[in-house]
Amino acid sequence: MSHTNAQQEKSSAALSSVLFAIALTTFKIIVGLLTNSLGILAEAAHSALDLAAALMTFFAVRMADKPADKEHNFGHGKIENLSALFEALLLLATSAWIINEAADRLFFRKALVEVSVWSFLVMGTSIAIDFTRSRILYRAAKKYNSQALEADALHFSTDIWSSSVVIVGLIGVTISRLTLRLAWMSEADAIAAMVVALIVIFVSGQLGWRTINALLDTAPKGITEKIIVEVSKMRDIHDCHAVRIRPSGALWFVDLHVTMDGERTLNETHAITEKIEKKVHTILPDSDVTVHVEPFEMAEK
Repeated sequence: MSHTNAQQEKSSAALSSVLFAIALTTFKIIVGLLTNSLGILAEAAHSALDLAAALMTFFAVRMADKPADKEHNFGHGKIENLSALFEALLLLATSAWIINEAADRLFFRKALVEVSVWSFLVMGTSIAIDFTRSRILYRAAKKYNSQALEADALHFSTDIWSSSVVIVGLIGVTISRLTLRLAWMSEADAIAAMVVALIVIFVSGQLGWRTINALLDTAPKGITEKIIVEVSKMRDIHDCHAVRIRPSGALWFVDLHVTMDGERTLNETHAITEKIEKKVHTILPDSDVTVHVEPFEMAEK
């Protein structure tokens, strides 16, 4: 598939996420305000950030696919990592607000939650939409090794669980009104909101850690050693060393040194380096590989 088609498919997946987020955020805000449910309002705030994150991902994916230029010799892939980091920070800020509001309702200020069929409908719709868009994003992320799309897919998959928790909270409020012995379940909505916030903190923490590692050029665990072992086993290669790997969005830049017979012609050497590049691609797809060749006699001195 051509670079243009790949870019179009990634952008299409990101755009579908944006459209879903707009519809879902609007629906949750309306129902949350009508029912005064903190759980649903927490989910609305979460969905609003999902919208911001989806927009960032959409523009990041488009910009990250721009070719390298004089100012960005390694391309624009890091834009995807910056987008994911900003998304994680937004989620952490929202979680802090949700926890603060839930604690206020639990200990200082009682709030009447109106549970209706719309409450359950909006959360059921949320689960269906999150399931659909997470599958779309996962497919595109796996196909094109896009960290930004993968982050969005993971995010929306977790939203399914947080929405389920809110439904449990609404059921608790409903039960509390049926019998005085279960009156304590009237607090289930605020408790559910706290659980949502904790889920978001967990997911955003993982996402933030991954993006920080990418921005710090952390090599994937075990890959450097695997490249050294596999390339060293290739015919005509005496040694493979000084392997360096750096991530950039959906791509990897791999720099490695090999020693081989110094008596070989330039054409023979070039043909071998191409085989090395193919070998590295089997280990780390979507990588830009640079091979430095050293004569074996020089290495022995």
